[in-house]
Amino acid sequence: MSEERRRGVDLFNEAWRLMETREDDDRLLHIAHASRYHWGEAEECKPENLARGEWQVSRVYTVLGRAEPAIWHAQRCLGHCEQNGIGDWDLAYGYEALARAHALAGNGEAAEWKSKAREAGDAIADPEGREHFDEDFATL
Repeated sequence: MSEERRRGVDLFNEAWRLMETREDDDRLLHIAHASRYHWGEAEECKPENLARGEWQVSRVYTVLGRAEPAIWHAQRCLGHCEQNGIGDWDLAYGYEALARAHALAGNGEAAEWKSKAREAGDAIADPEGREHFDEDFATL
């Protein structure tokens, strides 16, 4: 594993911890962006990694109550999926991110994205992955 990938993974995991504890929102925001950056610099980076990084940044902005950047990063997540033929789990979470961010913004697009997320979530091949998605979807 390259050093860049290791940094990306470690920072991704730390961002999750900080989202759960909310002990330092400034640190959380910077760590989420740093994780995405380091993933993008890793030799072994795949489009899925970029999509997941954008998804996490969107989620962080949603947790922080900042709709505009949450939508922007969710759109980037979905863009990586669409441009690279990525489906399954990543596509479902791209739609979930857009549903969550638009719900935060209070606009009418949230229902459409939620519907797309549900449909894509139902198509996740791995039962454990589908169960994990269902847990997140229930919080929309």
